[in-house]
Amino acid sequence: MSTDAAKIALLDALLSLRSREEAEAFLSDLCTPAELRAFAERWQVARLLDAGDRTYREIAAEASASPTTVVRVARSLKDMPHQGYRLVLDRLKA
Repeated sequence: MSTDAAKIALLDALLSLRSREEAEAFLSDLCTPAELRAFAERWQVARLLDAGDRTYREIAAEASASPTTVVRVARSLKDMPHQGYRLVLDRLKA
């Protein structure tokens, strides 16, 4: 199976999940605890950046994230073509 086909299969698996419990079970099997913490940290940074009322330093402290992580997530929110963070942030606001 090619890398692209494996990625599509993973995306299809994620799209099949129907509840937080199912998502938690799948991600707990798929990821290490450190990977899950990193995902949660990046998502918290994205949410805090989107709120717009804190400095990068404050966000790093609140999310227990490195300044590099905050800058990387901020760049994804502003400059990257995928705009995945923006898509989900906007959907959750609706």
